[in-house]
Amino acid sequence: MKSISMKSLITLLATGLFSIWAWAVQPVNVNSASAEEIAEALKGVGLSKAKAIVSYRNENGQFTHADELVNVKGIGIRTVDINREYIRLENSKLAASK
Repeated sequence: MKSISMKSLITLLATGLFSIWAWAVQPVNVNSASAEEIAEALKGVGLSKAKAIVSYRNENGQFTHADELVNVKGIGIRTVDINREYIRLENSKLAASK
């Protein structure tokens, strides 16, 4: 009985962790999302950098390519590359890849 309970617990924990991870890496439209949404969706982008993205977008217009995010202070190409598959520029399209 103990081994069944332990296996069930491990399975439950693994499922829960996977669910949290899957939820955390949802694509985000950097042209319409709030700073909070951007910070939650992109790895290595906290609220401060996300606010800088929104500010840049408001001052310069929408992003047309994911690589334009490097123009935002604090965002480098490595951050863009890590998040490239999660960066959306429109609601229906993923950001263009390299």
